[in-house]
Amino acid sequence: MADALADALAEDPTLPQPTPAAVATETAPAPAATARARHSAGGLIQTVGRRKEAVVRVRITPGTGAIVCNGRPLESYFPSKVHQQLIKDPLVLTERVEALDVHANLRGGGTTGQAGALRLAIARALIELDPDFRPALKKAGFLTRDARVIERKKYGLKKARKAPQYSKR
Repeated sequence: MADALADALAEDPTLPQPTPAAVATETAPAPAATARARHSAGGLIQTVGRRKEAVVRVRITPGTGAIVCNGRPLESYFPSKVHQQLIKDPLVLTERVEALDVHANLRGGGTTGQAGALRLAIARALIELDPDFRPALKKAGFLTRDARVIERKKYGLKKARKAPQYSKR
C-alpha cells in the first residue's frame, strides 16, 4: 500500500519533484566521528590521555623526533630519566622515535601523573596513525588507563583511613 501511495505522489504533476542530487543526499549515511582522535590534513593526529588528576592533549605530526611539553623540550619539563623513558616507551616499541614530533599540552596533577597521561596519549595517537600497532602496545600495557586515584578523606578520620588516636581510659 505504501508503494502505491508513493507511485501516486510521484505521478502527480502539481507536487514538486525531488532532484536526483537531493535524493542522493537524503539516503547517504552521515560519516562516523571518531571518539578519541582527530585527524587533519598534513598527518596531524590529536589524542587525550589521563592519569590521576593530569590531563594531556597530544598532537603528533611527521617530523624529526622532537617532544615538546607546554612549549619546553622533554628534558627540561621532565628532568627525571625515569619519566623520560616512560614517555618514550611507546615510540621506542613502535620504532617511531625519530619519525614523529610530539607536541603536548599538560594540565593538572604532578610529574608522575603527567608522565603517565602523556604515555597513554602517545600510545593512542600511534594507534590512530597505524592500527597494526595495537597488539604490541596492548601487550606492553600502554593502552591501559591506570584508574587508581587518591581516596577521599572521611569525616571523623584524620585522613582517608587514619583514625585519631584511641585511648582506652
